[in-house]
Amino acid sequence: MNIVVIGLGSMGRRRIRLIQKYNKMFNIIGVDVDESRRNIASKELGIDTNDSLEQVISSREIDCAFVCSSPLSHNKLINRCLKSNMHVFTELNLVIDGYDENIELSKEKGKLLFLSSTFLFREEIRKINDIVKEQSGLVNYSYHIGQYLADWHPWENYKDFFVGNNRTNGCREIFAIELPWLINTFGEIKDIVVKKDKISSLEIGYNDNYILIVEHISGHKGMLAVDVISRKAVRNLEVYGEKIYLSWDGSPQGLNVINIETKSEENIVLYDNIEQLKEYSSFVIENAYYNEICSFFDGIKNNSNLIYGFEKDKIILELIDRIEA
Repeated sequence: MNIVVIGLGSMGRRRIRLIQKYNKMFNIIGVDVDESRRNIASKELGIDTNDSLEQVISSREIDCAFVCSSPLSHNKLINRCLKSNMHVFTELNLVIDGYDENIELSKEKGKLLFLSSTFLFREEIRKINDIVKEQSGLVNYSYHIGQYLADWHPWENYKDFFVGNNRTNGCREIFAIELPWLINTFGEIKDIVVKKDKISSLEIGYNDNYILIVEHISGHKGMLAVDVISRKAVRNLEVYGEKIYLSWDGSPQGLNVINIETKSEENIVLYDNIEQLKEYSSFVIENAYYNEICSFFDGIKNNSNLIYGFEKDKIILELIDRIEA
């Protein structure tokens, strides 16, 4: 299989490593206009690189594309790849530009259009989903996700990548990561109360913190805090009700539940092996990224249904628009 990976930054190189783990026989070509990124990818990963997607398309038949560039470039790249009869895996888009056209084009071409939603592939999220749905009564949750924006990519200035842009800002990315699994677990959202402003000295043109009160159609309720100002990287979840108390600190080892009978806290072990990269926080593990790559290739081979896609993401992005408005 011939695969083109468009964008050779940290995420593009991560996808290449995991594709090689999935099948080392796949032929991967990396595309990036930045020569230094091409050189790093070529040296670290042993792949051919090019500065032109058009040149790659014209020189050989490509089976699928991984779109790992900045979100505002995704629309046109996805469209070009679909028109060239490629299956497409894309990172978060964060805006709905071209969604309707690309959804129809993928159906017309009979090609898989796969959107990353990594948290739906995390074992902790799957276990939380199972526990919540086993409850006969209603639950509440409190969830805080935050990290100081300048710490996201220590190797580059936050103003130089997409989280500095108002349309693809850091809080918006957190919402796009978290809302799909929250809605999947607790139900569609019935009502939201939003409090937001900018309280930091960060050189950004958007609100840097949000506090939401969320009511789900199921009757479950939540308090959701999202920010890019927390000097400690945090992901703190509590889910509680008459017959449940669970907590998760965002790490693969950090899911705990209270045993109602013994009143003791028990840790839930979910992984035989945890893969992590040293340049990322303890919240970021490779297992889920690999799982969704497996799902993508399984979808190509077996024409299986996706657990998340552009249709669902369009609803999520429109919800984020409401939160930001």
